[in-house]
Amino acid sequence: MRLCADTLQRKTKEYTGDDTDRLGAFKAAAALQHTSPERALAGMLAKHIVSLYDMCFDDGASYDIGTWNEKITDSLNYLFLLKAIVKEGHTNQPN
Repeated sequence: MRLCADTLQRKTKEYTGDDTDRLGAFKAAAALQHTSPERALAGMLAKHIVSLYDMCFDDGASYDIGTWNEKITDSLNYLFLLKAIVKEGHTNQPN
């Protein structure tokens, strides 16, 4: 969890620029694709899941722990961001 939090913190400026909305990139992607932020994020998450799936089923390869950590951390972070998007859309409902 610490690695996830550190990664999200480190990449904040890269993905949000000066925007105070940390979910702004997903909202912008949604607008470009004429869809919802949830669906835009799901499309981005799919790339990471496919990569993990390929690694899991690649019988001929061995991946170092750094590669596994990066792929798993990125996937988890997309799920945390999805939770934030969903929660933002349901502000009157309990966690």
